[in-house]
Formats: sequence, structure tokens, C-alpha cells
Amino acid sequence: MTMAFPQKSSQILRKGRFAAGTPGRRAAVMAGVAALAIAGVAGTSRLIAQIEGDRGIAPVMTSQDIEVSGIDVDVTGKTGADARLAGWKEAEKLAWKKIGGPDMPIESIDAMVSSVVIEREQVGPHRYIARLGVIFDKAKSGGIITAGGTITRSAPMLTIPVLYSGGVAQVYEVRGPWQRAWAEYQDAQSPIDYVRPSGSGGESLILTAGQVGRHSRLWWRNLLDQFEASDVLVPVARLERQWPGGPVMGTFTARYGPDNRFLGSFRLKAANEQDLPRMLDDAVLRIDQLYRGALAQGLLTPDPTLTAGQAVYDGAFAELRDKLMPKASDLPTAPQAGPQITLDQTVLGETAEVSVQFATPDAAAVDAALAAVRGVPGVRGAATVSLAIGGTSVMRVSVVGGAERLAGALKAQGWNVSGGGATLRISR
Repeated sequence: MTMAFPQKSSQILRKGRFAAGTPGRRAAVMAGVAALAIAGVAGTSRLIAQIEGDRGIAPVMTSQDIEVSGIDVDVTGKTGADARLAGWKEAEKLAWKKIGGPDMPIESIDAMVSSVVIEREQVGPHRYIARLGVIFDKAKSGGIITAGGTITRSAPMLTIPVLYSGGVAQVYEVRGPWQRAWAEYQDAQSPIDYVRPSGSGGESLILTAGQVGRHSRLWWRNLLDQFEASDVLVPVARLERQWPGGPVMGTFTARYGPDNRFLGSFRLKAANEQDLPRMLDDAVLRIDQLYRGALAQGLLTPDPTLTAGQAVYDGAFAELRDKLMPKASDLPTAPQAGPQITLDQTVLGETAEVSVQFATPDAAAVDAALAAVRGVPGVRGAATVSLAIGGTSVMRVSVVGGAERLAGALKAQGWNVSGGGATLRISR
């Protein structure tokens, strides 16, 4: 057994789902930032000012060992050192009981402990008071308890911790205590697969408190794809300070999904600013319990409107079109000398790939442009390949008849269309 000091993030290996850790994902996030910079040369300095500096705290890496945190002990001994050792043994027994381990001698339990994490401690001449964490070696304890291997895990969930403090909402704008608590949370044994961004670079621009209030599925699908997540979790903390240096009241709420659905809430109290980290750590554990309960009830199943592919939407549009438009067999017929022209023959030509650039000052502009293009007869598919809110985004369109047919249809809708060949630029 080894001792790990309070700097948990630097002393203990963590599980490590880094939301921006893979090169592909980081490239996708930075692509939007690059598009913003190209779109407005005059705003380059402002953009740099928004993303420079320390914006967030990277999630600590975790191993798959079994960790139990938040064990409080208060023991006495002949000396401070004896009391401290007795406190560690007591924490190991309590942690083993907490994860459902069978009755065993303390020597056998101690042999399975890989380290003890000191969250805080006070050592006196004959007394030891501390809050400890105990990490059990999975290789030694996994065959005795089932906490490490048979648990059902959720789909990857993008986690956006929102903090309301002093009337201001923040996520990664500054290094806040609520985001720190989630970054340092030991989630190895939680059934929830938390995807925790670090808030660095362009992440601080797209993951904001305002984002959780958006309902656009197109917007959320592009965002979740960047972080390889299936849905979103929003743990919310609202801090109220009674007076400077006095107690801090915290209201904590667990929300999830693109519609920001409510799961549960509770209130905690910190005696002062020094006690605030302890309260936030307790809040993270309780919110994790709320998410665990929701998973057990089947509430954390990814929203099908987020995971559905483009083919599902194309099918829905086709079904709606069939309901609104009369069938060819229902149309009145008249004698004609030439061959009969059916409804399916109104769109002629070969399918071509067209790149469409469009201004996107906000998320509503993205939805409007995609809806306009997808509504053009002959369009087989349209999806954004580069998203830049406040700049120019790009979509790739598969259309029968090529760019000329697409341009003509968009002009008929009132769009300004320029360019030629396989590239068009549209605007209102």
C-alpha cells in the first residue's frame, strides 16, 4: 500500500476519457475556430482574446482500479503516528464495506489496497481526523467483488458543468471551482461514461451556459460528433454567499439531454470559502448518484433525434411529401399524343456533389440554410462539413441536376446565389 498526497490530479492515474484527446476530435473542434478567423479578419484580435489563457482544467486520468472516496475517520492512538495508521486501517474497512465486499480480516483487505488518498487530515498528539479515499487493486479484488466488471455502463455523455455564482453563468470562461470538481472526480467505477472536455482552445467558445438552452438537433448533432458523445449531461451548481467570508449555500441540479430535462436537485452548505471544495466534491458524488438512478430507470438512453442518421430524416421528409402531394394515379388524365410524363420523371439528370458556402451568424441561420437546401426537389442529402458560428459555414449537397439546378431553385426561394461549377455561395 502506498500513500497518495492531496494533489490527486498529479499523484494518481485516472481513467481518462479526455474529450479533446484524440487528434481527429481536436481537429474538428479547431476547424470551427479556424473558419471564424478566416471569415472576419477585423475580428481576429477579439477571437484570440476569447480563447487565449487558462480557460479550463483538464480532466485527470483514471485507472480501472476500484476507488472509494469521501471516507471520514476519527480515531485515537498512543501517538499521532499510531492514530494515523489506525485511521487508514479504519478507512480501508469502511471502504471495503461500502463497495459490498465480504467480511474479511483487515490484513487481507490491506493486501488488496494499492493506495490511500488523503483528501484532508488533521494529526494531533493522540488523535487523527481525516477524510480519505481508498483505491483497491482491481487485479486482486476484482474476483471477490463485481464493482469493476459486471456493471452496465451508459453511452458516452458529453458533460457540461454550469456554475451560477454572483449572478453570472459560466462553464469554461474561467477556471471555476465547479468545473474543477468534475475534472478531479474519480469516475472509474461510475456506470456513467462522462466525456469531460478540458475547455482549452475553441472548446470555451462552443461549450457555454447558453448552449444548454438550445434545442436545435442539427446544432447538437454537430457538437456531439466533435466530442464523440451520444448525448449530453448538464450538472448545474448555483452558489449563494451569505456575506463575505461567511457560509456558502449551494443548490445543485442534475439535467440531461438536448431539451435540458430535470432529474433532481438538492441543497448543501459550506461553512466558508475554505469549505467550498469539500461541498462541491460531495455534490459531484450526489449528482452522480442521480445519474446512476436515471440510468437504472432507463432515462439516460440517447435521444433518437440525436443519433438518427440523415437517411432517417430523408425518409421522414419523403413520407411528409407523399402525404401533402397527390399521387400520380390521382391526377386527372387527358389524351396526349406523346409519352406520359410521371411525377418521378420531373427531376432529370445525374447526381452531383456541390459545396455550398453560407453565412451563419447564429444557430438559427444554420437550420434555415439546411432546411432551404434540403427542400429543393432533387436534393438527395445535405450535411455541414464545416461549422463556424459568426462566420461562413460549408455544407456538402448531393443533388440531381448539379449546381445549376440547385442555384436556380435557391434563387426562386429568394436566396442570393453566386459562384459556379461545384461551389456555390448563398446569402439572404
